[in-house]
Amino acid sequence: MNGHGDPGPHDGPHDRKEAREEGRTKASVARLRVARGVAAARLAVRGGARYTRNAPKLFRAAGQQRQQLRNDLALRTAEDVTATLGAMKGVLMKLGQMASYIDDGLNPAVRRTLGRLQDSVPPMSPELAAGVIRDELGAAPDSVFKEWDPEPIAAASIGQVHRAITADGRAVAVKVQYPGIAETISADLGNVALLRSLLKAAAPGQDVSGLITELRERIGEELDYEREAANQAMFAAFYDGHPTIGVPKVIDGLCTKRVITSDLAAGARFAEMLTWPQREKDLAAETIYRFVFRSVYEAHAFNGDPHPGNYLFERGGRVTFLDYGLVKRFSQEELKPLEDMVRTLCVEEDPEGFRQAMTEAGFLAPDAPVSTDQVIEEMSVFYESVRSRSGPTTMTSEYATRVTRKFFDFRSPISAYASIPPAYVIIQRINLGMFSVLAEMNATGDWRALAEEIWPFFQGPPSTPMGEAEAAWKAASALPLRRRARGWEPASCRG
Repeated sequence: MNGHGDPGPHDGPHDRKEAREEGRTKASVARLRVARGVAAARLAVRGGARYTRNAPKLFRAAGQQRQQLRNDLALRTAEDVTATLGAMKGVLMKLGQMASYIDDGLNPAVRRTLGRLQDSVPPMSPELAAGVIRDELGAAPDSVFKEWDPEPIAAASIGQVHRAITADGRAVAVKVQYPGIAETISADLGNVALLRSLLKAAAPGQDVSGLITELRERIGEELDYEREAANQAMFAAFYDGHPTIGVPKVIDGLCTKRVITSDLAAGARFAEMLTWPQREKDLAAETIYRFVFRSVYEAHAFNGDPHPGNYLFERGGRVTFLDYGLVKRFSQEELKPLEDMVRTLCVEEDPEGFRQAMTEAGFLAPDAPVSTDQVIEEMSVFYESVRSRSGPTTMTSEYATRVTRKFFDFRSPISAYASIPPAYVIIQRINLGMFSVLAEMNATGDWRALAEEIWPFFQGPPSTPMGEAEAAWKAASALPLRRRARGWEPASCRG
């Protein structure tokens, strides 16, 4: 190819064919971006028109009646958003999922409506799913598996899950990626204005710039099911035999770029668990907390998609964790600044040491013209649950709201001098996701005591019966083997 883009003397038919295919792919993504942009724009227009038509009623109404009208309008808009995004899938649906559990401005009915995007959306047809299995595993589902359920048990933003029985009689869950979803995601990520307007329609109280940046940088990783299978296999090996944490094992030979097969897990969905007695919810919350922070500090990995649709619950505190498409693995060098920050602020109570740790990690500019007191005041909300030995406390919606607002507070005196280094972008989902989930559970626990068990620089004694069971598991397990599991992946899933 010469400098003008014309075929050169060494360009053969194969090169020209690849160029034509690349051109068709780019054109297809461009058309898809326009089509999805139009659909989303129509969604926004419908929402605006809905409020315009009802403006006279809102103007005439007063007090409680006006609030009821606003709630009704918000609910109808949420129903429209849920139906539209559920059908569109991809990045747009994922934005709706995130809005359903992190936005503090949603009334309960609207939150429940958007919550359907977590685990109940329109699936692809049985024929399409069978076609993906045929393309990826070399034969129709009924030939690959002893039994195959054509109706999915779950459908999400990138793929859906089917029950099956393997040839050797093992009950499995088969995750099948939607055909064309890679092009759909490419189109969505290329349309920043669309992402911004759509998330605003679903969650009007949020500044969405941080979410959009994270989505653009990270979500493409979720398309590679071989990568996801390797992540899941690592977590399954690490937590093998754990008393309350479950990770389904990946089945060798039945995972590819667009298919993952793993053990079938049972349990209640998040909405059902919320109806259980508070003691059961507290136990489940303790398991979630242990999973998140032990994974970070000991397995050196963080599963970055903590929305409630990825959990299955059993009474007694057992939680099975699903979906490992967005996992960040940390080196010890990357973890050390995080450890230094929590150690200096929460254990040593050293404000200047905390500021220095923030600066060394890249969270704060070295010459930031703000006082250390201001830094502590702005950042301490993220450590509030573990900063002091205050005994059991409840994760409330008010606390989750303060965390979310602080994360997106661009009027903060330190915001101009603070940033999130690339290595730590994904871990901010603890602030946006996990705390919001625990708050929705109204979970009570001694979070500081739990943290002291897990912090590598503290290694405190068990503080709960679950902690005692976990300590026995650690003592009985071959810890070096679990540590080696960080780099392990099944041969059938290697790229």
